[in-house]
Amino acid sequence: MKKFFMSTSPHFNSKESVASIMWRVILALLPATLWGIYRFGFCAFLTILVSIAASVLAEWIFSKMFKFELRLYDGSAFLTGLLLALTLPPATPIIVTIVGAFFAIGFGKMVFGGLGHNPFNPAFIGRAFLQASWPVYIITWKKPIQSGLNLVGIPQKMVEILTGKLPNTIDTITSATPLGALGQTLLLRNQGVITPEQFHSVENVLYSKETLLNLFFGNIGGSIGEISALLLLIGGLYLLLKKIITWHIPVVYILSVGILGWAFGGIGLFHGNFLFYILSGGLFLGAFFMATDYVTSPMYPLGKIIFAIGAGILVVVIRRFGGYPEGVCYSILIMNAFVAMLDRFTKPKPFGYLKRSAK
Repeated sequence: MKKFFMSTSPHFNSKESVASIMWRVILALLPATLWGIYRFGFCAFLTILVSIAASVLAEWIFSKMFKFELRLYDGSAFLTGLLLALTLPPATPIIVTIVGAFFAIGFGKMVFGGLGHNPFNPAFIGRAFLQASWPVYIITWKKPIQSGLNLVGIPQKMVEILTGKLPNTIDTITSATPLGALGQTLLLRNQGVITPEQFHSVENVLYSKETLLNLFFGNIGGSIGEISALLLLIGGLYLLLKKIITWHIPVVYILSVGILGWAFGGIGLFHGNFLFYILSGGLFLGAFFMATDYVTSPMYPLGKIIFAIGAGILVVVIRRFGGYPEGVCYSILIMNAFVAMLDRFTKPKPFGYLKRSAK
């Protein structure tokens, strides 16, 4: 018997499907993924492989458990596993990666009814759970095997500036990413441990042309898939050209972080660096591949812009005043909670709509 499906208007035909969209997003992530494997070696490849396999297995198990239609072919579980892996340090223990993948699929998607019903981005749900459960593993960075900047992204000159001040603290800074180093030096300056001159000297190193170029091309340490802004930008532009995503969220999100980082990212107003704030951390990965998720982002242009501005504000607040150097994950998850409200209040009026006059 032929089945008929009823749905609300408008009705239109499209060559796109859930599967085609998912696999195109995976294709767009391929350059950054391969670069992460090249930079960090076999441990990065293993983390990616384990995360994808565990996500697909979790999808199969939870689909059987909840009696959902099994749809492994659409690539959504594969994409969730890949995105989760790209947000993790390359040397994340295998068991931690597996737990994160199962939590992402089970509690980030399947418990809400499966794909299309989840209010929060599943990959970021998995990462947030891991960061809350095993913070040491999630903020421990491995030095790239293909060295760019020495000391995992912090030039030696920065260490020389701070030599003689709290050696243990200096060791911590040299093991951080550039964004983490900025946050830790801000903390040292606020505590009076280092002088304003030392802090500004560190800023000059972090904001230097050398550092910004390494951030752009991916010659730094960090999570597997967030180190090269260039390759993530190429993937994002591919999605824009294919009309998989629109410009509203990624452009407004990145600009918001850059402008607010420039205004409030340093000591005093307008002492931050626009380029440093947008190139460091996982902003490009979050802006093009996480915040634009169809299910967990607003439907309408105005809602998308408000969503992106709110996420941008949260990133800068967390980076500047939070306990962790990065805020992209939590900024998107928090704004996910407001998507239904944004869709309700930013829905455009139907064509020909006339407001009924009060009698």
